[in-house]
Amino acid sequence: MWLFCQPPRTIQQFRNPHHHPSPPQSHTRHPTSVTLRPSTNTTTNTNHLIQSLCNKGHIKQAIQVLTQEPNPTQRTYELLILSCAAANSFSDAVTVNRRLIDDGFDEDPFLATKLIDMYSNLGCIEYARKVFDEMPNRTIYVYNAFFRALTIADHGLDVFGVFCYMNADGIKPDRFTYTYVLKACVASDSSVSLLPKGKEIHAHILRHGFEINVHVMTTLVDMYARFGCVSQAGYVFNQMVSKNVVSWSAMIACYAKNGRPFDALQLFGEMMLEVHDSTPNAVTMVSVLQACGALAALEQGRLLHAYILRRGLDSVLPVLASLITMYARCGDLEVGKRVFDQMVKRDVVSWNAMISSYGMHGFGERAIEVYNEMVSNKIAPSPITFVSLLGACSHSGLVDEGKNLFESITRDHNMRLTVEHYACMVDLLGRANRLDEAAKIIQDMRIEPGPKVWGSLLGSCRIHCNVELAERASKRLFELEPTNAGNYVLLAEIYAEAQLWDEVSKVKNLLQTRGLQKKSGCSWIEVKKKIYSFESVDEFNPHVEQLHAFLLKLSMEMKEHGYQPKTKVVLYDVDEMEKERILLGHSEKLAVAFGLINSSRGETIRITKNLRLCEDCHSVTKFVSKFADREILVRDVNRIHRFKDGVCSCGDYW
Repeated sequence: MWLFCQPPRTIQQFRNPHHHPSPPQSHTRHPTSVTLRPSTNTTTNTNHLIQSLCNKGHIKQAIQVLTQEPNPTQRTYELLILSCAAANSFSDAVTVNRRLIDDGFDEDPFLATKLIDMYSNLGCIEYARKVFDEMPNRTIYVYNAFFRALTIADHGLDVFGVFCYMNADGIKPDRFTYTYVLKACVASDSSVSLLPKGKEIHAHILRHGFEINVHVMTTLVDMYARFGCVSQAGYVFNQMVSKNVVSWSAMIACYAKNGRPFDALQLFGEMMLEVHDSTPNAVTMVSVLQACGALAALEQGRLLHAYILRRGLDSVLPVLASLITMYARCGDLEVGKRVFDQMVKRDVVSWNAMISSYGMHGFGERAIEVYNEMVSNKIAPSPITFVSLLGACSHSGLVDEGKNLFESITRDHNMRLTVEHYACMVDLLGRANRLDEAAKIIQDMRIEPGPKVWGSLLGSCRIHCNVELAERASKRLFELEPTNAGNYVLLAEIYAEAQLWDEVSKVKNLLQTRGLQKKSGCSWIEVKKKIYSFESVDEFNPHVEQLHAFLLKLSMEMKEHGYQPKTKVVLYDVDEMEKERILLGHSEKLAVAFGLINSSRGETIRITKNLRLCEDCHSVTKFVSKFADREILVRDVNRIHRFKDGVCSCGDYW
């Protein structure tokens, strides 16, 4: 039952993919213990000289002097190993390792940990494995070093086999052991989820009394967060005996990255009240800014910006990049640009934030200009740069520009195309109603398309009501993501628009049979520095009756000016009047109504939606912006919609 009960028969050996020389070995074996040799003034001086050269970064000269030293000390070898790693020199590392073996230090546990760390830093995990396998006196420090090396190399699954051996050897884990093993759960190139292994480690932690260790429990929170297990992460966090700023930051990040931005802001408020010995750090602020952006909570974001300035965090690049993104997602692109322009130093993440900001607002050409400026400043683009660029082209209908950028990824930058790049390209072509080209891209892919690519195709089929391609895409999605209700809903919407009600019923029955539920629409609005949420089906909201009455009156007035409800988005085969009633209950309409009632005249209404903005809500918001003379900003999962004078910034292209 437990993976820790019995060790596997063998520990898998790594093959060398880089064709390095054979791992260092010696045919002459020495005693397992390190013998102290007689010391002379010459020996002492030579050791000091080698150590001095290492400290100055002169590894080549240090190795040259090593050949003249018959009795190198442990400290000398330690500094030589560290210097090889610092110089990123594999050849020197092999030379030092061979001499170390010849001098009988190959069974020194302390130096073994240094060698494993060195080979890990050089990206040679198979050499680290060789050191570990040939070390007879493995201490907890040797095991921990190897756990760390395997985790960094994304060999998370191998960590558990070694952990099993350690337990069989009777070596008790310490807090570092649990930290590395938990990190291995999410740092694995295995196609199999290691969440069950993580849960077993959780039980092991409890059995051995480490639930009182703040570092172990914080890593446990982070592990659950990375698997999207928000409730489990919250349970661990709430049960913690003591919490530090890292613990709070981990839980805030968990909420922010798993679609719970409101909870992230609430927890940040609790943190500010409860944490007295330490203040929020840069990591905390990145997550909180992300939550503000997700909710379009501009006023909250401004307060955070002021806090960042007071605490001197405005020189931290990740914080500044998050500020740019936050302002863009809240609709204040100008302030985001101002933050970017005032940066003394910019890294690729900062440039990506600016490119993405223009993209989400539909300014594709401006995003490309920023990219060109970045390249001219000798900043090498990252894979995320092209995800942002292709997304910007998609929202602006820049098909030719997008195709050229897509081809330049491999042609000009020697990067591998990722699933995300293909998904963006399929979305770009699909939105432009070039669905055959999009399907051809998928057909010619050299890697497995995966749910992101097929999801992009299905979304495009929803825009253009292409039933044939939608059925092809959904068939693959049902195999890849059988529990993702969104895919079933998209297919049902396509069938509904095509008036294929029998097919709609089949999809609904499939949803019911598999125990899946459609994700409820939810919208957030910030009014007077407070955030309010509205759901499409929310009978318990104290404002709902007032808002429904307001919307009914508004709908009647809009009809007099030419508004026609787009009832085709309703998936129920009911009469038109009932469809109109259902449409009036959409969460973004409730948020718009709440904003009109509770905000001052002339004040911009800012709303965030957790799903794609439906066609009827889009149409209604255009009418409201004109007849109420209000600017309304709505950010859905795809982009920013800025409504003013009856026109949307997306040009009805979303």
